[in-house]
Amino acid sequence: MDRASPLCSTAAGSGAGACVDVPLVVDLDGTLLRTDTLVEALLVLARKRPLSLLKLPWWLAHGRARLKHCVAEQAHADVATLPRASEVLTHLRAQKAQGRRLILATGADERTAHAVADPLAMFDAVLASDGTVNLTAARKRDRLVAEFGEGGFDYIGNSTRDLAVWAAARRALLVAPTSRLSAAVKRVTEVERVFDEGRPRLSTYLEAIRVHHWLKNLLLLVPLLAAHRLYDPAMLMNALIGVVCFSLAASGVYLLNDLLDLPSDRRHPRKNRRALASGRLPIVHALVLLPCLWLAAAALATWLARPFLVALGVYAALMLAYSMRLKDIVFVDAFALGVGYTLRILAGSLAVGIEVSPWLLVCSTALFFGLALLKRYAELVTLRPGMAPHERVRAYRSADATLIAGLGVAVACIGVVLLALYPIVEPSGHAGWPVWLVCGLLLFWTSHMWLMAHRGNIHDDPVTYALHDPISRGFGLATVVVLLLTT
Repeated sequence: MDRASPLCSTAAGSGAGACVDVPLVVDLDGTLLRTDTLVEALLVLARKRPLSLLKLPWWLAHGRARLKHCVAEQAHADVATLPRASEVLTHLRAQKAQGRRLILATGADERTAHAVADPLAMFDAVLASDGTVNLTAARKRDRLVAEFGEGGFDYIGNSTRDLAVWAAARRALLVAPTSRLSAAVKRVTEVERVFDEGRPRLSTYLEAIRVHHWLKNLLLLVPLLAAHRLYDPAMLMNALIGVVCFSLAASGVYLLNDLLDLPSDRRHPRKNRRALASGRLPIVHALVLLPCLWLAAAALATWLARPFLVALGVYAALMLAYSMRLKDIVFVDAFALGVGYTLRILAGSLAVGIEVSPWLLVCSTALFFGLALLKRYAELVTLRPGMAPHERVRAYRSADATLIAGLGVAVACIGVVLLALYPIVEPSGHAGWPVWLVCGLLLFWTSHMWLMAHRGNIHDDPVTYALHDPISRGFGLATVVVLLLTT
């Protein structure tokens, strides 16, 4: 049954069922924006004032409206960069151009709601939580009915919590609904339109957890290669289990990093296309997936020796410290990443019960410290044309690029030299020529990567570039052949 007022008039080109005399009410989180503003603010709070998170239970004890109000006072999401639902926004602008009243009605705190609505300059009124009343579900329905009457408004939303609102609306407009939500809404009112803003696919999740970066965790096989035990079935199985554990744990770290870096990623010319930054993957999904990945890694690690689980925990703690603070400290960030790679080799030795040479660990730290500096240098080179000398990329200024390049090349060369000395310092009864051949290949590849970074060809992570670079692929294949033939 059409609940439209008999005085309702339909504007030409406004779409079937659209009525310019009936206000169009719009939700904020997940509808106008492809994100949740409360979670966004909590992530900002966790990044800048982590101790304030201890106050959350106290705020929540005074009600969800109070919680939202206090979080909005303590942390401010960069609303200018929040991903918007483009299809919804286009529809709203068309409706506004035809003279229709637009109302933003949201459970978000009023400070956040106005910060989003005011720059758009299209809403005739903003209804939001005020620190006392949490304007969601039945409370939102009652407020809208009091303002416009039963069936006196159309409503755009995306959540089952909006069912009470749709039951009192004239017509419903849905944003990326599930089939269950669509069926439930159809039972309470007429559905005028469905906006398909794109639900995340499997490829979206795989992109977010950086599956292609799992190749880094093959470093856990290094102890087997060094001990010439790669073809031992039991040891190889344990090492591969360790690889899976570190892959799952590292994917959780990538999600955490992306969550904490959302404001900066959205202002980055390339990182703004990442699944979380662009809104293609809902933040809530990432927050659920992250602990699942870490729990799965810990559960699988129980199949191996307990020291391996400790190494996995140390890696996770180091990466947590990196995400929260270390990545903002010059050179410490790159060194932490280098240590993270070395921890993989150490964990591989603990997984298979083979003692790894301290010399090899030192070589690894130097090599990967240099690779991390290469990543920072590449970021500065690609962004430098649009930067002032004092502007920063993380902790680094544009003017630091030359110094970073010099240090990075030096450290990488030191790592290669130390590796070349490995057969002499740690004789194993085998010829040293395979190691020296690998050192030659590594020196060539390192020089190639620094040259590509200097030319501005490496736009993101060096590993990502190497996976698509023919020369890097050739280096990787040649290295694998040498190692397999001499193991």
